[in-house]
Order: sequence, then structure tokens, then C-alpha cells
Amino acid sequence: MTDQSPGAGAASEVEEALHSGLTSQLGMMARALWASPVRDTLFLLAGGIFVVVAATAYGQIRLNRWNTPFYDALSHRDLEGFVAQLGVFVVIAGALLVLNVAQRWLGEMLKLKLRQGLVHDLIEGWMLPRRAFRLAHAGPIGVNPDQRMHEDARHLTELSSDLGIGLLQASMLLVAFVGVLWSLSSAFSARIGGRVIAMPGYMVWAAVVYAGSASLLSYWAGRNLIGRNAERYAREADLRFSLVRVNEHIDAISLADGETDEARRLELDLRQVLTAMRALVTGLTQLTWITAGYGWFTIVAPIVAAAPLYFAGDLSFGGLMMAAGAFNQVQSSLRWFVDNFSTIADWRATLLRVATFRRAVITTDQLHRVQSRIALVEGAPGRISIERLEIASQAGCTMLREKSIELKAGERVLVLGEHGVGKTLLFRAFAGLWPWGAGRIVRPKGEKILYMPRAPYMPPGTLREMLAYPLAVASFEGPAFAHALSRLGLQQLSPALDQPRRWDQALSADEQQALAFARIVLHAPPWVIFDDVLGSLDGQTLERVIDVLAHELKSSGLIHIGTTRTHDDLFPRVLHLIKDPAARRLPRNRSLGPAALQPG
Repeated sequence: MTDQSPGAGAASEVEEALHSGLTSQLGMMARALWASPVRDTLFLLAGGIFVVVAATAYGQIRLNRWNTPFYDALSHRDLEGFVAQLGVFVVIAGALLVLNVAQRWLGEMLKLKLRQGLVHDLIEGWMLPRRAFRLAHAGPIGVNPDQRMHEDARHLTELSSDLGIGLLQASMLLVAFVGVLWSLSSAFSARIGGRVIAMPGYMVWAAVVYAGSASLLSYWAGRNLIGRNAERYAREADLRFSLVRVNEHIDAISLADGETDEARRLELDLRQVLTAMRALVTGLTQLTWITAGYGWFTIVAPIVAAAPLYFAGDLSFGGLMMAAGAFNQVQSSLRWFVDNFSTIADWRATLLRVATFRRAVITTDQLHRVQSRIALVEGAPGRISIERLEIASQAGCTMLREKSIELKAGERVLVLGEHGVGKTLLFRAFAGLWPWGAGRIVRPKGEKILYMPRAPYMPPGTLREMLAYPLAVASFEGPAFAHALSRLGLQQLSPALDQPRRWDQALSADEQQALAFARIVLHAPPWVIFDDVLGSLDGQTLERVIDVLAHELKSSGLIHIGTTRTHDDLFPRVLHLIKDPAARRLPRNRSLGPAALQPG
């Protein structure tokens, strides 16, 4: 089996993302939000923002017009006019302040609701039955789903809100002030080579040329920032994954004196993060030469552009300041792309990661659609049938030697297989997690089958909630919880049934296994399928489990998939699992990576 780190294949993911269309990615986000429960709220917030931005644009036009009488009063040393215009300024500025506060509140609420809608959609799709498992085994895209749904989704919604509001504001100011700037320079003409050339709207064209040249140079300098941002986020996710992994397994690492080796692995992940950040720093530095250069020149650019009109006598000093203000508004609106280029690149990179993940969540059930599938159907209650079952994997075909099998209610069966034959694949095929192969599994309609993996799952919450999982505590009678614990020798935990705690850390491995069997006692399912669980038990825990299976669950059908034959009195019937490496191999491709191969 090929070893693959969480970061393997990220480069191909970035390459795929860069070649996917922006329209399809935006469509992904729009569909997610359209189907979300906050859709109507998003429309209301967007409408409110539009109204506030429009009102703000009108207020800025009034403020721009105020420049003419104010600066004319200054140039004429008109104290009365100067004081009057200060009063006008207070009114306009006060109204703009209220609009600014309203816009900030609406913008922050928009971020909140965008995140709620997007993350709700991602979690809902990810948590559909069997989908998260298949996605986890779908290659690099299934690595670090928590990063995609938490940090990437948060970053995407915040950037989308800020950029969307900024673009709307820039567009409205552009429309509003182009008319002002055109009227101020509508009659402009220039003498060139003895000829008078009319240049109506001269200042508008000057603003367009100024902002256009800045946009082109910014795009040329920063066009690679999208890929560099995507690479950085992929590397950051890998580092976070490694840190969480070390923290979760710190006991085993310390017992093996493996801190030095783990530190080396973490240093490698950190080095990859820093390499990606250095590339990003280089790109941002190159872009800053353009954006900062134009930013400094913008201080005098409006005055330089309006100077011909002022010296020709077509503008007063107040008119000059009004023209300069209008020029600034127009060119800053046109330069919105320049000023936000690095943020747009960051937004594109985050959008690519979230869009790629959502596409994988939606399409993961279609992996290897060309491959034949194991038919998983419902049949008559009280029996499980297995017909010519073949389980495909990249390592070959796992199958039962017995071609046609029927198990009746209450029957106990042991499935024997050597190491590496694919016992876990059979376990997953029974549960419907591994659909690739051929044959048919008929499960009893309306009867619960409880699947017990080798490592028990300890959900967060109280012991009572853990035992009832995934059902509600109210589904069981109160004394049943203490009884289940006592049957597995865990009666000392009864007083702590309603205490929330990290039980996966508070309990030993043997206690966790015993607790998993206590859950079976509580649920008393008609069928239980084990993935080599009994082979990991010994001593009193094993004795209690055997007693529980023989008496508490005497009417339940049991299928134990294991390596060695044991407890013949409990499992009188034996089936045999074999493997043919040359038959029905699952081809390696980008949709199903080496992570899909599980030993068993």
C-alpha cells in the first residue's frame, strides 16, 4: 500500500481549481444560499444595503457640491458664508455618519447570515448517510473537511460581503460623479500645434486612463496571487491537521519516546507553510509597487488633471476643489479593482477551495460510476441473505467462499479471514459504506442492524447520551442505563451517567470497549455485526461480553468477522473470507486515493 500524507495531491487540487470557471463557482455558492433557510433574510439585508449605499452616494454628491461655496467663501474671506457652510457641513456629515453606521451593521449581519447559509448547506450535504465516509476516502479532496467548512467558509463569506458592498458602492459613486465631472469639463478645449481641439468630458477620460493603467499593471503584477493563496491555505490545513493528530495521540507518542520524530514531521509541515507564505509575500510585494505608487500620485493627480481648466479661467478655486473631489471619486471607483486586487485574489482562492469541496460532497456518491456495484436491498424480516458477493478494491477482490448464504434471526455466524484479506471491507460492505463490487446483500426490512467497529466511537456529552446514541435518551427507560453498565462491570460509572465529560479521555481502552457493549445491551438490536472486536478483548471484559452475547442478546443475530476461530459454542456456524488479487480490481484514479485501502 502506498503511504500518502494529508498534503499529498494538494498541488493537483490547486491546479484543478485554477482551471475551473468562476461562473460555476459563483453558481455553487448561489445555489447553496438559495436553498438555505436564511434566503429571505439575505434578500432583506441586500436590499437594505442597496438603499443605504444609494443614500450615501447622494450624500457624497451633496458634500462634493458643498466644496464650491465653502472654498469660494475662504478665497473671498467671507466669514458669514464660511460659518453658514460649516453648518451645512455638519448636517451632511451627520447624515453620512448615520448611514455609515447603518451600512456597517447591515454588512456584519450579511456576513453572519452568509456564513450560516453556506455552512448549513455544507454540513447538511456532508452528513448525509454514508457520504462523509466516502468523501474521506476520495483522495486529497477528502482531507481536512473541518478546515473547508469552518475557516474557509468563514473567510469566504466575510470577503464576499466586504467585496460585494465595496463594488456596489464604487459602482454607484462612479455613476453619480461621472455626470458631475463631465459637466465641469464639458467645454474643455486644448491648443495643440496651433490648433484648438475640443475635448468634451476631458476630466472623465483622464480618470478612465489613470485608473485603467493602474488596473492593467496591477493585474500583470498580481495575477499569480490566486494560486499562491490557494497553496498557502492547503499547507495551513495540513499543519493544523498534523497538530490535531499529535494532540489526539500524545499518549502513544510519549510512551514510544516519539516526540523528536513528531517534532521533525511538524517542522516539515511548518516549512511547507512558510515556503507558501514566502511565495505569497513576493507576489504581494510586487503588487504593492503598483498600488502604493498610484496611491501616492493620487494626492496630486486630481489637481494636475483639473489645472488646465483652472488656469484657463473656467474654474474658480472652489470649482477646482469640487472638480478634484469628483475626479477622486471617479478614479477611486474605477480603481476599486486595483485597491482590492490582493483581497480579490484571496477571495478567489478561498472560493475555489469551498467550491471544490462542495462539488466533491455532492458528487462523491458518483465515484467509480462505471464500476459495478454491490446491490444492497431490503428483504423479508428475520433474515439476511448474501449472494455471490465480490468486494472490489485496488488490492484485488475480496469474497466469501460460500456463494449463497442465508442467516436467520438469532443465528450466530463467524466469518474467518487471514490478515490482509479485507475483513474491514466486508464489514463496510454490510453497512453500505463500500458499494464497489458485485453480488447482493439482502437486509431485513424494518429491523435495526448495529455495526460495531474495532475502535468504539465516544460521542461528546454525558454517559447517558453516549449509551443512547444515536437515539434520544427518552427512548429508553431510566433504570436500563444502570443495568447496561452493571452487566459489563461498569457499575462504578452509574453515579456519573449525567455528567458531561471527555469520556474518550477519561476511560481506558478496555472501559471504552465495555461501554460499547453496554450500548448494545441497552439497544438490544435484532442484528449485530462486529469487525474483529472480540479479538481485542481478554480477561474479565471478554468473559462479561461473552456472557452478555449468550444471554442478554440470545435472540439477536450475530455476525463476527475475525481472524481466529474461537467460542465455537457462541458461533457454531463458520464462513470463510478469501481474496483473489487478480480479480475485480478497483483502478486507481484521482477520485479514490490510496487512503481508501484499509488493512483487514
